[in-house]
Amino acid sequence: MANWDLLLTDANIATLAADAPKYGEIVDGAMAIADGSIAWVGPQSELPSGAAATVRSLSGQWLTPALIDCHTHLVFAGSRADEFEQRLEGVSYEQIAEAGGGILSTVRATRAATAEELFEAAMPRVQALLAEGVATVEIKSGYGLDVENELKMLEVARRLGESTNMTVRSTLLAAHTVPPEYSGNADGYIDLICEELLPVVAERGLADAVDAYCESIAFSAPQIARLFRKAGELRLPVKLHADQLSDGGGAELAAYFDALSADHLEYTSASGVKALAKSGAVAVLLPGAYLSLAETQPPPIEALRDNGAPIAVASDCNPGTAPFCSLRTAMLLASRLFRMTPLECLAGSTREAARALGLSANRGTLEVGKRADIAIWDIDHPRDLTYWTGTPQLSELLLADSM
Repeated sequence: MANWDLLLTDANIATLAADAPKYGEIVDGAMAIADGSIAWVGPQSELPSGAAATVRSLSGQWLTPALIDCHTHLVFAGSRADEFEQRLEGVSYEQIAEAGGGILSTVRATRAATAEELFEAAMPRVQALLAEGVATVEIKSGYGLDVENELKMLEVARRLGESTNMTVRSTLLAAHTVPPEYSGNADGYIDLICEELLPVVAERGLADAVDAYCESIAFSAPQIARLFRKAGELRLPVKLHADQLSDGGGAELAAYFDALSADHLEYTSASGVKALAKSGAVAVLLPGAYLSLAETQPPPIEALRDNGAPIAVASDCNPGTAPFCSLRTAMLLASRLFRMTPLECLAGSTREAARALGLSANRGTLEVGKRADIAIWDIDHPRDLTYWTGTPQLSELLLADSM
């Protein structure tokens, strides 16, 4: 007879298992949890004999995997509401960046902030994600742009995870833009990252991946290739901000380096889509930035579907182009702006988001052996999680590390 820590009964369950039809729905289901992992899940009528320390009847509530926000920039200082206003007055993102605003505005504020100030500023953003069912979040650096301040940001990201029981995956995004002190010398800045920053990050275990921004206002494909080769030498996986403002071959570059994901993708070509799909890299779509920048060219959704590319959705929480601390809002926007289905949005915020972080082996679906990171919802059906926003549908978030 099995022994469990927790038995959840009288539940409806959306497993999101890849080999299950639709949402992987189990009506009148049960789930047993032991040592922070799912020990059994299925129809309650098939529940094996066992003893549980705690038994809870959920009276028809829905269980889904806890949500995963696989692309954020939520550690930063300062505000860019003035740029938001400028964009509404017709100034382009590129013009703002060329005038010293954009990312560099946040860089100045973040460099001036202490680690404690960054932590205190970021904590409400993390708590907002927790409150809507997010148990795993990726947090990028990229507003330090020198050795000292990039390390500071990564250390704050790690501390946020330690302080909340939320899983935080930290990403080094030092190649976000060229810092002022390297103006006109992007190659020199890439040298700094490769020779001075990356080895320290790897030695101290501060990053789970390396990211870069492949765009005309940031870094070229050859420069990023040099960075990614160094990351490979240090056994750090890579991901890429690709083809957001133009088709710079970012998707092909990400595929060539077996990236975990390629993110944005508004201007990705047909050949780029094919390369991504063949490589298995996840296409991470960021509708918040698309909305904020008033873009008119959406990512090639149909081509991604037709080629079988995995598709994730993320909030892109950042102070400039996506001031959204809400993955649920991103799901809603993805359905409205990109015509993603409710199933695609939920799978993209759980199963495919886990894949985008290299975590699909232990989370993202409700299957035996996976972490017991579970969201309990007061909803009629999982499609409601994309249909509604701004309503208190989350009843409880169970975290494996809190059991």
